[in-house]
Formats: sequence, C-alpha cells, structure tokens
Amino acid sequence: MNLTTIVSILLIISLNSEAQYKKVEWVSTTENMPWVSEKGNLTNNSPALSDVEIVLNKSLQTIEGFGACFNELGWTSLNILSEKDRDFIFKELFKPGFGAGFNICRMPVGANDFSRDWYSYDETEGDFEMKSFNIGNDLQTLVPFVKEAQKYKPDLKLWASPWSPPSWMKWNKHYACRVSEPSLNDKFKNGLDPQKQGKEGTNMFIQKDEYFKAYSLYFARFIEDYRKQGINISTIMPQNEFNSCQIFPSCTWTASGLAEFIGNYLGPRMKKQKVEIMFGTMERPAEALADSILLDIKAGQYITGIGFQWAGKDAIAGLHKRYPRLKLYQTEQECGDGKNDWQYCNYAWGLMKHYFNNGVSSYMYWNISLEKGGFSRWGWQQNSLITVDPQSKTYHLNHEYYLMKHVSHFVQTGAKMISLSGSFKNMLAFLNPDKSVVIILQNETNEPKKINIKIGDSLISSTYKPNSFNTIMVY
Repeated sequence: MNLTTIVSILLIISLNSEAQYKKVEWVSTTENMPWVSEKGNLTNNSPALSDVEIVLNKSLQTIEGFGACFNELGWTSLNILSEKDRDFIFKELFKPGFGAGFNICRMPVGANDFSRDWYSYDETEGDFEMKSFNIGNDLQTLVPFVKEAQKYKPDLKLWASPWSPPSWMKWNKHYACRVSEPSLNDKFKNGLDPQKQGKEGTNMFIQKDEYFKAYSLYFARFIEDYRKQGINISTIMPQNEFNSCQIFPSCTWTASGLAEFIGNYLGPRMKKQKVEIMFGTMERPAEALADSILLDIKAGQYITGIGFQWAGKDAIAGLHKRYPRLKLYQTEQECGDGKNDWQYCNYAWGLMKHYFNNGVSSYMYWNISLEKGGFSRWGWQQNSLITVDPQSKTYHLNHEYYLMKHVSHFVQTGAKMISLSGSFKNMLAFLNPDKSVVIILQNETNEPKKINIKIGDSLISSTYKPNSFNTIMVY
C-alpha cells in the first residue's frame, strides 16, 4: 500500500496576485544525496485546493542577507588545502548566483573562542592613547580571510564584536572570566587565578572615564586600520554575550555599564566614523536588558538594531513587537558538538524558522571551516560548514552548509518574507525583488509526501523525498 501522505497547500500572494508564473526550479537535499535537481510540474489556471491552506497574504520583514563568521581557525584549516580547493570553496561560499552567495558576515574584534590563542590589539598596560595599537596578528589570518571572500563578493558587508577588551582594561587583568574545568587537558586551560573570576550581572570592564575613552578609541583604531586594508566594517556590537562568564575570551557587563559606554563614549566615536551600533550580542531571554539600553536617553539614540543568539532567541518576539522598525539580526547559529550530523542539521532548520518567523533580517552561521573534530583552543568541539582533514588534506561540505544554501542561494537581498497560516507550517516563503517566489520546506517524515502548492492561478504538484529539505523557486 502506498503510504504517501497527500497535503494540499494553497499559497495566495496578494502582492503578486496578477503574476503569471511559467517556470519552476526545485532542489532537494537528503542525508545521503545533497543538492539534487528535481523536476517540478507547474500547471496554470488550476482551481484552488482547500483541504489544507497556507495563505501568504502579508509581507513581513525585508531580508538583508546570509553569512557566517571569519574566525582564525577557519583560515588556518582552509590553508591546509591546495590553492585550487581553497579557491573553489571561496567561490562556492561567496560568488553571487553560484553557491551559497553569502553577502553579510561577522568577525571578531581581537581574539574570540575560535582564535589560535588569546590576543588583543593593545596589551600595553595603561596605554590610554593606543600608541601600541596594531592589527599585526590579523594580517596573518583574518585580513587575508576576508580578502579572499572579497575576490568573489567585493561589496561583502561586515560587522564586528569583541569577545574581550584588552586584558588590562578588566579588573581581573585576564582575558577569561571563569577558571577552566579541572578535567580539561592542560593545553586547553586558561591559567586564570580562581580568586579573579567574574560573574554574570557584574561589570568586569573597569568603569572609569579614562578606560571608557581608551576603549572607544580602540574600536575607532580597529575601524581605521581595517579600512586601510580595504575592508570596511559597517556595524559594531559592543560585546559578544555580555552576560556569559566563559573560560575563553569574555567580559561580563551590566546593562547600565553598557549604556554608559555606548551613550557617552562609543556612540559619539562611531558616529564620527559613520559606523552603526547594534545592541548585542544578546544571549539571554531577558527582554528588559535590551529595553534598558533602547530606552536610555543617551545610549538609545545610537542603537540601530539588536543581535540575538542562543537563548536570546526567546526575547526576539517581544522586542520585535515593541520595536517593529528596529533591525534584528540572528548573529550566531548554535554550534553543535563537532559531529556535523544530520540530526543537528534538522535542529538548525528549526532555529532558522524560529528566527525568521520572529522578524530577523539576516541569518549567520558560526564557523565557516574547522579541522576534523572541530576543537577550539579552549577545548570546545563545534560544527562548521566545512570540515578539513589535515591528514589527507581534503575537505567536506557538511549538512548544515547545504541547509544554508537552500535559503541563501535563492533568497535575494531585499526579499520580503511572507507570512504563513494553515495547518502545514514546516516551511518558509519569500518574495524576491524580481517577483520570483522562494519556498523552503522540509518533509520530516519517513515516507514520501505529496504537496500541492498553489500560487495565484499556478499549481505546483510534487512528491517530496522522505527526510528531505527542498527549495522551490517559481518565476
């Protein structure tokens, strides 16, 4: 007996109701067969199917783009490969219309948890004038990493955030906030004195005028020195995960501490640099933390948006409702455990749906590339879009890469997300500026599933493979 499930879906697009669609492009990905071109049937002047309806009659947020983060271990892993393989990867990631077509990416200001080791741009104690400031470390890794991407995407948009200020600007004089677990191998430990640990809800940054001034100058020098390299940083977020006390580079802040820094120091300095400030990255579900910054008379005037990651995703809905015109970014996809398996790819799809359904305009993966195992300098195993085998000097595009590509390859900058209603919800839909419609859906069942999709007077009737991701573009 054929166990195929038949689901009929009506897609009504009021913005595009007079459009006459003529072509269908369809790509599917399963655990063992990624990115397979399929044949979709398009029929015009078809009657509406009403047993299950998904009505797309309202445009939502405008999509800015997709990308990932430039981390040092991404660059060092890719440099294991041949020049030919490495060039293909950058083409696949960044060339418009070819592969993923990434157009907006993140980078750290100084070291982060996937740097080779701790560093900042000025570790000279008391150098309030930044006389010793230099980006020499980045010239070995992050600068060439970004420049390789720019070969295929010259107008790549970049935003940046620090994981820790220079260690001398913190009261514990150390890049970390918390002592490494005793069970860790010694090579992963941070050497922090247990008496100098910080904690959430406190300011590790020294709350004094001369330190605030020096740190805002530190940001300005970062912007200026990167511009000299032909790399423009358009947006800054003042602190990655400002609540998280970690064994790797980290710095806790209170909301009031950040408001003081942004309102009186960083904001005026970045305004002169013509650089936007977004609040974040926000990794807690506490909406009040964002409210306290946005409603602050001085700090609020400089904030153009909010960046969310991890548990911060649970604060998006409320903040989006109260600040509907504020730009919202998903800043870091949750990182997995280094296995890069199909199960986590399914989880990542759930994350993507949550973020877009709650108003974000940009979605960013975390690690672009890591060596097999996915270890950080501080002993944390994580997933990546690409895995490099240092023994064979080969690479593998992981499941989550194809998931990202299912969206980023088809959804154009300036697209409008379209709202959905009805019983079938395992999908996202977008209306591109060229009026093409992009539908990304998952058949999460273990059986083939037939889905009839109606757009205006056009009907797409297709059967989707078990446990598959599918993108259908109609134009």
